[in-house]
Amino acid sequence: MLHASLEPELRAELEARSIMREFADGQIIQQRGDEPDGFWLIVEGTVVAGQFLSGGDFRAVAVLGPGDSYGELAMFSQRPRVVDAVSRGNSWLRYIPASAFLECLARYPASGQALLGALAVQVQDLINLVVDLRRGNATARLALLLGNMAQAVAEDASLPVTQQELAELLGVTRPTANGALRELEALGLVERGYGRLRVCDRHALAKFARD
Repeated sequence: MLHASLEPELRAELEARSIMREFADGQIIQQRGDEPDGFWLIVEGTVVAGQFLSGGDFRAVAVLGPGDSYGELAMFSQRPRVVDAVSRGNSWLRYIPASAFLECLARYPASGQALLGALAVQVQDLINLVVDLRRGNATARLALLLGNMAQAVAEDASLPVTQQELAELLGVTRPTANGALRELEALGLVERGYGRLRVCDRHALAKFARD
């Protein structure tokens, strides 16, 4: 996500020095505890970030798609990664090594400033989202979550997220998440599909979440 804040010339240099990798459905891309020696840029497909629990279940915390990047924060902090990442369906990702990133960034001071600004916005947005997700019932919270996720895709595109993942992201049971989805669908705000969800009216969804 922070990758998008960089100057186009810098992004092109980084992508030229990146390593392209293909992952199959369910394949682990990174694990908690891995060394933060670079970050990932999603070219095609969907990646679910979260944590494997002691019993083997996976608890999702984010669903990412083409154009999204992740792993930058661990790279900057030089601390082991705190989330696992799994490919959902086949996916293609670029791995950008930390050494290449830091070397190239030194030649683009404007991108360094833009990166700091993007980091600040990301932290503020996260704080606002966490605060807002503690308010209202499950349906209102789901509307807020879907509205936030829809900002990352084209107007008519579907969100590549399952009902189980939505339940995990909200911290509710799957039946509760399903009930909230049915309510939003009955209002004409969303349309459910297998493993995907389409937001029919972003403005109405945002208004529902606020009200």
